[in-house]
Amino acid sequence: MRLFHDEEDETPKEPVPGLPAALPEGERVVWQGQPNAASFALHVFHLRFILLYFVVATGFRLIGLSQEGAETVLLISATASSTFTCLAAMGLLYGLAVLMVRSTLYTLTTQRVVLRYGVAIRKYINLPFGQIRAADLKCHGRRTGDISLRLSGGRVSYLNLWPHARPFRMMQVEPALRAISEPRSVAALMAETIQASAPDGVRVQSSVLADPSDTGMAGAAGLAIGT
Repeated sequence: MRLFHDEEDETPKEPVPGLPAALPEGERVVWQGQPNAASFALHVFHLRFILLYFVVATGFRLIGLSQEGAETVLLISATASSTFTCLAAMGLLYGLAVLMVRSTLYTLTTQRVVLRYGVAIRKYINLPFGQIRAADLKCHGRRTGDISLRLSGGRVSYLNLWPHARPFRMMQVEPALRAISEPRSVAALMAETIQASAPDGVRVQSSVLADPSDTGMAGAAGLAIGT
């Protein structure tokens, strides 16, 4: 199995859901999950900013029309037109988010992390524990969040991996489990699994998982490979 992108071409059915090939002897699935559709739409496609853009743009347009002496009917028509366009754009993006979520499956096994994604072409990125240097957690409120993985070797294209990559990390791309539910529990499970697999090469920092109200970026998966 290739380390990074492994596109499905001849095998339409996965031997194990989320994996391009059957698990080797001794390896087992520990956890599997998908992004939360609503959180994925909000934080990947930034629906709040799109809504804010239309609100501001509509406001400026209405102010301009008012200063030109436009009639009330025209103001109502402009507002309705802008509202329809905004809802259509947000609906299309939410629909795309749902399609992406349905095609995505994140898998944690006793040996690696696997990301399966791709609406038109199914792709996989296989990350053995030995390639993971650290993991960071960013919570979106209390229910969902991202776990991004810092790699010790290998290169992967940001464009090929998007949106399953930590935003704005173009030079050192970090694969990410985006908008997953119960991210702190998954991060803790990931830390425990990697520690059990390679106890001599992993340091677990359980204290970073202590505060469930923390919404910032932290090493919440508690991983520090080879230190």
